[in-house]
Parts: sequence; structure tokens; C-alpha cells
Amino acid sequence: MGMTMTQKILAAHAGLDKVEAGQLVLVDLDLVLGNDITSPVAIKAFHQMGKEAVFDKEKVTMVMDHFAPNKDIKAAQQCMMCRDFCGAQDITHFYDVGQMGIEHALLPEKGLVVSGDAVIGADSHTCTYGALGAFSTGVGSTDMACGMAIGKAWFKVPSALKFELKGKLRPYISGKDVILHIIGKIGVDGALYKSMEFVGDGLASLTMADRLCMANMAIEAGAKNGIFAVDDITRAYVKEHSDREPVVYEADADAVYGKTYVIDLSEIGHTVAFPHLPENTKTTDEIGDIPIQQVVIGSCTNGRLEDLKAAAEIMQGKKVAKHVRCIVIPATQKIYLEAMERGYLKTFIECGAVVSTPTCGPCLGGYMGILAEGERAVATTNRNFVGRMGHVDSEIYLASPEVAAASAITGKISAPEEVL
Repeated sequence: MGMTMTQKILAAHAGLDKVEAGQLVLVDLDLVLGNDITSPVAIKAFHQMGKEAVFDKEKVTMVMDHFAPNKDIKAAQQCMMCRDFCGAQDITHFYDVGQMGIEHALLPEKGLVVSGDAVIGADSHTCTYGALGAFSTGVGSTDMACGMAIGKAWFKVPSALKFELKGKLRPYISGKDVILHIIGKIGVDGALYKSMEFVGDGLASLTMADRLCMANMAIEAGAKNGIFAVDDITRAYVKEHSDREPVVYEADADAVYGKTYVIDLSEIGHTVAFPHLPENTKTTDEIGDIPIQQVVIGSCTNGRLEDLKAAAEIMQGKKVAKHVRCIVIPATQKIYLEAMERGYLKTFIECGAVVSTPTCGPCLGGYMGILAEGERAVATTNRNFVGRMGHVDSEIYLASPEVAAASAITGKISAPEEVL
């Protein structure tokens, strides 16, 4: 019986020739991640363990992104704790205001993760790095503390689902539409503690930004991780961003999958997740007029340069609807600068949108875009639970940057073809 991509990575990092689904393994870690919300809890646990030094200052990273720049005194205290700890530990990869970005966009950009790595992060969307052919998953702050201390973590080896992608995306359709389509198909618990493994000829139609978005939202289907087969697109990205040599793991021909889904990319339309679950999906041609009050374009799901480019092309020469607030958040400083140099930020501002420094901010109802009672938002974020972005009686509609940009112009949920 063969192994999946995920199982091969876990076996290699556990020093074993073979692992099986359900087996408990102790895995060596290539990277341990925390942010300004989760790291303070991990730091306290680390000290309670009596540890004086992290296992490897090059393999621990903290990114101040959720409530930074600090929104209040408590946020400032949390960031100060992280800053002091990383200073005392001489952590190489500590990213504060001015250098930071949204963590799951920043780490691939910095080349801190490559194919074949095993990564944990005290943030549920750490599964993003599976786009690079790595095993990455979210953990609690106590697990993060143990990871910082000994460089290891326990895992139950997950079983897997195979998603065989074929065909090619239509114009103005992106990875966000694909993953929302899949979650709508299998449900928010459809991949519970499983590995979602993406393979097939259709990968050639997906950019790295598409893949990072899709892997990011594997957790929204309940998955332990999402992972993409490594191809030339992956190799080119890794080579551009990192000096480290990737290790490529391919699933065995006789690897066991609980189920195989065949997804024809050419059949996917503009997909929107209605409140209050990512599985509650409809295509734009299935809905009537739904007026909105806010649009957010950004987040660890869709704040990359490619996302901003897509939105800017749709918004060029147009105006945001009078009753709509449109907030654009580049995911990293590098993306912000390049978007500025390419004129995207000028387009957004002239259109009537505001542009923020990199932050998770509105995605988790932190700041920079809180919703009032009864308000609706179209957001390129990854969750639309009750109260996620503000008042419990507000509503969040998850969509691609293309749909979000068009909706900002029309003032209602719209396909980009409606404004082009």
C-alpha cells in the first residue's frame, strides 16, 4: 500500500520508511510560526516549560499582522511581548511594522517555506504553504511553544482526498472560485482531519496565487492540510524566492484516498459563499439583487499582487458606488510597493476606495472595516461566520477579487462582466 504526498513528508520528517493513516508520529519541524495574537500565549507556555532558548533561531518566526499597526493598548502589549521575546532569543525572522505583511503571504514571499517542508503555525490558515508542496498545518499556542522549544510536533497521520483537476479556468475566474466551488460541493466538514491533495493536468491553469488561495482555505473544509503536486510553476516560484533546495514528494500510484473528486475547471463560474458558512455557495447567475455596504479586497487569501491587478483592471476608470465603502489591503510591503509602482493603488484611490498598510484587520473583525448591525460585505477573506467581521447581525459574502471589485462598482453582488 503506497503513501500520499502528505504521508511521505511526515514519514521523512519522522525518520520512518513508511507511515499509515491514523498512525501517531513525532515529526521534526522546518518552521514554527506565530503571530501577535497567538504568540504571547505560546511565549508564556514556553517560559512555564522552563526553557531558556528556542531550538533554532532560524526556524522560529513571528509576524505582527493581526492587530498591527496596534489598534489599542492590549494589541500594543501583545506586540511588545513578541518583540521582547524575539529580541532576547535573537530570532532571525521577526517581522514588525514596516517589514511585516500578512503572515501567510509573507512567508512564501520571503522564501521561508519550500517544497517538502513540515511547518506548524499557531494560526489555522497555516495550511496555505501546501501550495508549495509542503506539509503545513495550524496548531494551538501550546503546540507552538513545544515546537519552539524542541523543534518537534506530534501528528496523527491523516487520510486523504484526491482532487483531480482538469480543463482550464475561464476569463475572470480564479482560484477563489475553485476552492469555494469545492467547499460548496463537499461541505465544511467534508475533509475533516484529512489531507486535500490537488493533482492533474488542470494545475497548469492555476497560478501560484490561485494555489496559495486554495490551500489556505483547505481548513474551511475541515482539512488537516491542503497540498499541491509540485510542477514547473512550483519550482519556478521556489527558485525565485528561496536559496534552499526543495524536496519533491510524489504520491505513489497505489496511494490510498478516501475519495477522488474530478473537477473540470472550465465549468466553474463566479462563486460566492453566502452567510454564514463557506459551504453555502451560489454562482452569480443564481442570485438576484443583493445590495452591499462594504467591500474588502485583501487578506491572506487574496491580497497578493495578482489579486490587486485583477481588481484594478475591473475598477479602472470607474467609481465605487456612493453607499459602498471599499477597502483594499495589499498583503505585504513588497506587494504594496509594486502595486503602487504599477499604478494599481492610484486606480483604487481615484475610484473612491481606501488603501491600507498590510494587516489582517477586518478579516477577523479586528479593525479597518468593522460591520454595523444589518450591513453586508463582499470580502475576499476566508470566513463568513456569524459576527466574524463585526456585528452578529451583519453578513459576509466571500468572493474572488474580480467579483469583489465589480460589486464595489455596482453596489450589489455582481459578476465582473456586468461592469466591463
